Amino acid sequence: VGLIVVNTGGGKGKTTAALGIMLRACGYNMRGVMIQFIKGSWFYGEKKSLSRLSPNFRLITAGKGFVGILDDKLPKEEHQRAAKEALDIAVDEVRNKDNDIVVLDEINYAIHLGLISEVEVISMINQKYPTVHLILTGNFATEQIINLADTVTEMKEIKHAYQKGKKAQIGIDY
Repeated sequence: VGLIVVNTGGGKGKTTAALGIMLRACGYNMRGVMIQFIKGSWFYGEKKSLSRLSPNFRLITAGKGFVGILDDKLPKEEHQRAAKEALDIAVDEVRNKDNDIVVLDEINYAIHLGLISEVEVISMINQKYPTVHLILTGNFATEQIINLADTVTEMKEIKHAYQKGKKAQIGIDY
């Protein structure tokens, strides 16, 4: 039976933990996909490393980039359209019995920002093929999604290099 896993909280490592599961699963020749709800066209290491896990794992970057920050000039409606398209893809992927793992990266944040609704996400979760493991990442996981999950991990920031003025580092932060 496929598990529902939630990685949430304000600390770093939610996506990285999901990628670790994908890497482990690859060692068992499992197959799956990561659908990114927020991250857009920026280059970051996950894109390159996940391509090396092909054909076992695919990466679908459906988001239009970070919403409302980091030079985002897109109207919220465009982000909402992209998130809805990502959710449509997610429905197809969680129903696909050929997938062992589906990661919905930053989906909790997409709900929090009002890009998609919690009701739509719960409907998608309830359509999951029984053997598919589903991982939802992002801060602000809702109480209902936490209650549906089998495993929930909250990442808590104790301190971060940016607090000392250190910029994001290649290979560590992106």
